[in-house]
Amino acid sequence: MGFKCGIVGLPNVGKSTLFNALIESAAAQAANYPFSTIEPNVGEVPVPDPRLDRLAAIAESSQVVPTRLTFVDIAGLVRGASKGEGLGNQFLAHIREVDAIAYVLRCFEDADVVHVEGRIDPIADADTIETELMLADLDSLERRLPILEKKLRGQDKEARKTLALIERVLPLLREGRPARLGAVADDERADFKALGLLTAKPVLYVANVDEASATSGNGYAARIAARAAREGAGCVVIYAKIEAELAELSAQEREAYLAALGLPEPGLNRLIREGYKLLGLITYFTAGPKEARAWTVPQGTRAQQAAGVIHTDFEKGFIRAETIAYDDYVALAGEAGARDAGKLRLEGKDYVVKDGDVLNFRFAT
Repeated sequence: MGFKCGIVGLPNVGKSTLFNALIESAAAQAANYPFSTIEPNVGEVPVPDPRLDRLAAIAESSQVVPTRLTFVDIAGLVRGASKGEGLGNQFLAHIREVDAIAYVLRCFEDADVVHVEGRIDPIADADTIETELMLADLDSLERRLPILEKKLRGQDKEARKTLALIERVLPLLREGRPARLGAVADDERADFKALGLLTAKPVLYVANVDEASATSGNGYAARIAARAAREGAGCVVIYAKIEAELAELSAQEREAYLAALGLPEPGLNRLIREGYKLLGLITYFTAGPKEARAWTVPQGTRAQQAAGVIHTDFEKGFIRAETIAYDDYVALAGEAGARDAGKLRLEGKDYVVKDGDVLNFRFAT
């Protein structure tokens, strides 16, 4: 399954520097002028999870395959993007394709790096991004109203459902509030997602600070963290330049550099995990002599659907899942020990997979 997190921000906030670090390449041009990234750049990154290495060691796996997230670097937005300013419509179209959005916000002073608004105010920057996305959503929904009303006269039931949702979302947007703040029932989520609203996507705030603030943040970052807490959004403090430098070092050099900086791990690890968490994803594992592998599924996924992530034949011919909790697998030194201790369970197709489950699927061909 593919999951995408878009990286957006105003020009010159460190967005492309961050993306470069994420994919350990210079694919995105980090230049000191607006719109240096005209087309979106896409990179897949492994989700750091120490559990996978532990499982691989126990199972004596020849190969270790982590689960991955896709990050999409989208060119800088500016005020008026929803009306086409700065190639804005093109950028907004790319945002529609992602599952969540990371707002990269400038939380550092630097006289050599111009700010498109002429001031450093990450809250105002976040408001600018959000406003442009809301205006784009508002325009999209208002354009659909006449079409839906025409279908409604023909007694179109789907049009009635869609129109009811739109009429609930429009007041929010007109009040300057994003669509994700609206209440949506479980049985409406698929229809709500089908509206394709930019502001319905989960948001992760990324406070890009200076070197002196890399370990503890600063006043700018604290304001962003408070906003994220109020909204139930994710938030990560990061120093993009250090992350870009770390990405070019060997594992040993990286460890020494982190120790010198007083950082327990790269900020990118936290960013990736927060993105994973934001999307409501969990990890299950398969482990054996050939490979130990992490698999991504949404929370609430049942065993039969989880099997389909590996191969559609597993889902079609599903019989049951041999299931061991991660802690049991480690404590009992693998599958044989878990089986002997009665900790290996046989679960049916309706079993809800839990984060950390070590699974082996039985299926009919």
